[in-house]
Amino acid sequence: MSNVTDKACLFSKLINGADIEQIKSAVRPAAVAVPRPSFFKGYSDEVAALALPIIAYWTYSSIFHIMDVYKLAEGHRIHPTEEMLKKNRASLYEVVRDVILQHIIQTITGVLAFNLNVQEYTGFENAEIWDLRQKFPLLPAWFFYVAYWYLIPASRIFTAFVIIDTWQFTLHRLMHLSPFLYKHFHSRHHQLYVPYAYGALFNNPVEGLLLDTVGTGVASMIVNLSQRECMILYTFSTMKTVDDHCGYSFWFDPFQRLFPNNSIYHDIHHQHFGIKYNFSQPFFTFWDNLFGTRFTAIDSYTDKNGKITLKGYKKFLHDRTDKRRKIAKEYNMKFMRSLALRMRRTRLRTLSIRIRFKRRMSESTFLWLSFFFLMFSHNHYIRVSEGLVFFCPLYLVNFM
Repeated sequence: MSNVTDKACLFSKLINGADIEQIKSAVRPAAVAVPRPSFFKGYSDEVAALALPIIAYWTYSSIFHIMDVYKLAEGHRIHPTEEMLKKNRASLYEVVRDVILQHIIQTITGVLAFNLNVQEYTGFENAEIWDLRQKFPLLPAWFFYVAYWYLIPASRIFTAFVIIDTWQFTLHRLMHLSPFLYKHFHSRHHQLYVPYAYGALFNNPVEGLLLDTVGTGVASMIVNLSQRECMILYTFSTMKTVDDHCGYSFWFDPFQRLFPNNSIYHDIHHQHFGIKYNFSQPFFTFWDNLFGTRFTAIDSYTDKNGKITLKGYKKFLHDRTDKRRKIAKEYNMKFMRSLALRMRRTRLRTLSIRIRFKRRMSESTFLWLSFFFLMFSHNHYIRVSEGLVFFCPLYLVNFM
């Protein structure tokens, strides 16, 4: 009985009873358009849409940083801390500095885009819901209320997710296909071989502007999101990006449970063996599946539901390391055998040359001694000219 009561209370919070009565009425509710008040008192919704993602970025990243420093969740780490310190080529100072620059550029771009925003109004919503219900009178009034206030905005935000994924997949893969773009722009992000939360937006400023700032802005304009929907989209996307780079895998993490593109999926892309795969980000993986760029070597390590778990990923990394060590050991053994054979051949060749040299030197010495002996013998049987004619050909033949 208590569960039913709790559900009724939750339902009453989601639905305004007075609004439902107006929607049920046979008379169309009055539509009086007035400027929509800001969600946060004293701050416009435009300012909130710019500030909330930045606040969320540093707050959410700080939570993971505290886990790193105090080793609060080592069992859920994808890579050990020592590996992060050893492999990453960018310091924490460089990462924080570049992210601050990214947020400054993001804020300036948002302020410049204020001129594109139009004044939002409220006070006509019940009239629009009433008009919609007249087309389908058999459906209950609460259904149209929930659809108008929750389902339709959620579908718009979901569509924005798809647009962001399309935008980022296209630019991301292009930067990997072009050596120039990768060298001058995207390679900076890949200085973090072991990602961590603060490094989610560690990019070249141009890449950060095009990939993240412009991408989400274009998605919000195409779908025509309201300022409050933009607040949700920008903040949610930022937290999802941080979570993808957090370096942890939690079974209870909603970002990692709801989306197939998670911290492990993106970690593969940051490794040497997966840098040409898993370009999709930050929500879905359908573009990788469509273009054949999903890393499939790990499929045999997934669970019964086909998902990549932390245990399976660590086993994959362990097996891959062992395999590479065995290959390296076999290669080293072959190399040492080849080197030993070459050294043996070299020694034999050197010994042969030395023997031939000694033999020829001994023969040459004998000939010259014989020559001088005959030349200076007391009998003088052979003249010098005759001796040269006889012995020089023998000497030359000896060295042929």
